[in-house]
Amino acid sequence: MLEIRPNCEHCNKELPNTSTEAMICTFECTYCKTCALEVFENVCPNCTGNFVERPIRPSKFMGKHPASTKRIFKPKDLVIEKVNTEKYKNINPKER
Repeated sequence: MLEIRPNCEHCNKELPNTSTEAMICTFECTYCKTCALEVFENVCPNCTGNFVERPIRPSKFMGKHPASTKRIFKPKDLVIEKVNTEKYKNINPKER
């Protein structure tokens, strides 16, 4: 089950369960759409995987399976990450 993390790891933007701006990678690294697609160009700075839109957990399950309240805020060094992005952005995610 997804944790549904509450914020963007890079810019700290709020990303509650109902947010349509949340993007995740296969390890559930969580970023807002701006950071995931414009800053990191669809290359996760942690694992080099791609991003997909995070689903919204239906409200009827939030009582038994609440979204995480644990915040992960680890802004990236954009100079270093630009090298990472350039290396992987033109490689199909299934071939990374």
